[in-house]
Amino acid sequence: MRITEYIKDHPLYLDGGTGTMLQAAGLAPGELPERWCITHPDIVTGVHRAYYEAGSHVVSANTFGANLLHYTPDELEEVIRAAMDCVKTARAQSGGAHPKWVAADIGPTGRLLAPYGDFDFEEAVEVFAATVRLAEKYGAELLFIQTMNDSYETKAALLAAKENSSLPVFVANAYGEDGKLMTGATPAAMVAMLEGMGADAVGVNCSLGPRALDGVVAEYLRTASVPVLVKPNAGLPRAQDGKTVYDLPAEEFAAAVADQMRRGVRIAGGCCGTTPAYIAALTAASAGVTPPPLTEKNRTCVSSYTHAVEFGDRAVLIGERINPTGKKRLRQALAEEDMDYVLGEAISQQEKGVHVLDVNVGVPELDEKHLLQRVVCELQAVVDLPLQIDTANPAAMEAALRRYNGKALLNSVNGKEESMAAVFPLAKKYGGVVIALTLDETGIPATADGRVAIARRILERAADYGIAAKDIVFDPLAMTVSTDPQAARETLAAVRRIRQELGCHTSLGVSNVSFGLPAREAVNSTFFAMALENGLSAAIMNPNAVDMLKTYYAFTALNGQDPHCEDYVAFAGSLPAPAAAASAVSTAPAAEQEGLSPLQRAVVKGLREQAARLTAELLETTPPMDVVEREIIPALNRVGDGFENKTVYLPQLLMSAEAAGAAAEQIKVHMTTVGGSAATGCRVVLATVQGDIHDIGKNIVKLLLENYGFAVTDLGKDVPPETVAEKVVELGAPLVGLSALMTTTVPAMEETIRLMRRRAPDCRIVVGGAVLNKEYAAAIGADRYAADAMETVRYAQEVQALQKS
Repeated sequence: MRITEYIKDHPLYLDGGTGTMLQAAGLAPGELPERWCITHPDIVTGVHRAYYEAGSHVVSANTFGANLLHYTPDELEEVIRAAMDCVKTARAQSGGAHPKWVAADIGPTGRLLAPYGDFDFEEAVEVFAATVRLAEKYGAELLFIQTMNDSYETKAALLAAKENSSLPVFVANAYGEDGKLMTGATPAAMVAMLEGMGADAVGVNCSLGPRALDGVVAEYLRTASVPVLVKPNAGLPRAQDGKTVYDLPAEEFAAAVADQMRRGVRIAGGCCGTTPAYIAALTAASAGVTPPPLTEKNRTCVSSYTHAVEFGDRAVLIGERINPTGKKRLRQALAEEDMDYVLGEAISQQEKGVHVLDVNVGVPELDEKHLLQRVVCELQAVVDLPLQIDTANPAAMEAALRRYNGKALLNSVNGKEESMAAVFPLAKKYGGVVIALTLDETGIPATADGRVAIARRILERAADYGIAAKDIVFDPLAMTVSTDPQAARETLAAVRRIRQELGCHTSLGVSNVSFGLPAREAVNSTFFAMALENGLSAAIMNPNAVDMLKTYYAFTALNGQDPHCEDYVAFAGSLPAPAAAASAVSTAPAAEQEGLSPLQRAVVKGLREQAARLTAELLETTPPMDVVEREIIPALNRVGDGFENKTVYLPQLLMSAEAAGAAAEQIKVHMTTVGGSAATGCRVVLATVQGDIHDIGKNIVKLLLENYGFAVTDLGKDVPPETVAEKVVELGAPLVGLSALMTTTVPAMEETIRLMRRRAPDCRIVVGGAVLNKEYAAAIGADRYAADAMETVRYAQEVQALQKS
């Protein structure tokens, strides 16, 4: 029986923390666990067998870090072959009559994808693809992508799995205490993207203990139509006698996870710290538990890398300003690939309150495929809104969809067979909600009857491609009333009937209704109100059209969709006063309206080219250190405060740092010319400890520290303790930052700290990483635990202040 059939009617038990078990068996700090499949196959097989005998239906091969970044192609094949042999042998040797499957364990690469890091998306796909192909070749029956803390890397791994294998795929992400991924994604955003791409089960693993993950699990159960899995840690880690132990006993762990299974979790196991005893306790505690039946949630939603936008109670506003039709300045910007202008349009629309951005770059003489992909990538670097990919070119649509970080809105398909044959396969492969125009080979029907009939045919063909009705949003096409007096009435009737009869959502390009008429905004806003009353789900509109926004916010308040009229009051408060001074307020630059200088705003919004240009202009009249202290640092502090207050997410923080870096580069060039140094902070040495090849966190810390003026020496990853100590002594650095992501390398961090205390006793030590916490850091002798990059910056500022005092 395939595992996907089994989980329809049965709970499924996974294994526990293989790394924990290998560490207990003698895996040395810095040793790659996967190599033990070759050097100690009996031990690895024994660990797998113990999990099977504890009740695990699925045991994952020891391949978590097996990829081309850590092994040569020949080594990778040898490791994966040996790893799969160990699991298959364990299954054959194990007792128990329950079904047993062999999974390939696919973990993160340890690198951050562009634009936030230097790892290209397609490179990441190929790295995962090599592992996937070998796993299937050597006997995997399931691909288990887990411990992913970035939505974009998760997409790369799932895309590689789908393109290179026919095996079922489970996907689990690692969430922080704030209920979000490191790069900001909510569970609802991950469900939207992963379900759209065809994951067979989704959920959460690692990070925290089961009780701390209750909120995340609840959100998965609320939003997911596929089985939900949970694989938590055995509580919080701490150091004891030089070893990492966890604070949650097996019985407490099992009771908490069994409760989650009663609420709907169908697939359960353990991660760090969970031995076979934990799995045995879990199977006992949940004996007789039958999770509630799977239900189709029927949610129509799109997502960005941070959040999902659901079609439902309130209409979704789709900003239409990134569309060259009738926009001469935008056409020029696209021709010149002037991304600053395009990004400015996006930021302006986001600030006006739209929920989705339409992206259309269709200018006849331009390379639409190249340009659409570039614009989509650039937009996702500075705004966190979902995008509507708007093109009639299937090649351009696929290029943009492939790089899109989330579940996109696709504009559009229509009732012509060639259109459906081109777009529906893309929607199925990459996930997406499709805008479907109610026209076909005969044109646009004049009546609502004709448009609803086309909508029915589109739904039937979509089903043939495996696309559910929830992922189709119909545009019944607003025609101009200046040429057909009945046009608006028929469109409104089609909107109402599609919602009532077909159960599908609708969208309109509202302003089309007024072509050829004077004072168009009056017609548009009135038609918009009529469409909303008839159940319109989304509108492509100009967010600079104040009357349209007035209609929207007034309608939601009057229709009971805005409790206590909070959104309406906030919107009304943003409107310019009707006094004479109003024009000055409404036409003031956006930066001035936010209390920011133009350069500060460029840094806050992550506009690299603009930040560099404005800095170069400022340096003509302003001393370099004044630019740093009055412009760059206040802007970074503003973003840093937002990050610490959970109103800004890591990607936004990184892009602001990149913009600050572009500004700093201008300052360096200027100071090289006139003499002097741009670094004003103390020296800081950074390193990922020996045996650990993950340096995402360290690289983020480096970027921020440099932008705050600290002189950073980065020793890289897998750094021996002696190397760290030597460099600190050589430089006389007052601060060192150490990073570790894996539980197996925390002993190397502790060893480094002990050596530092002997060789450089006055140097402060700050540590960070997914496997650490404040208590654990104190137990291994660190001066400070930093939960994120900004906390490291704040501590560096404290150390610097002590240096000066």
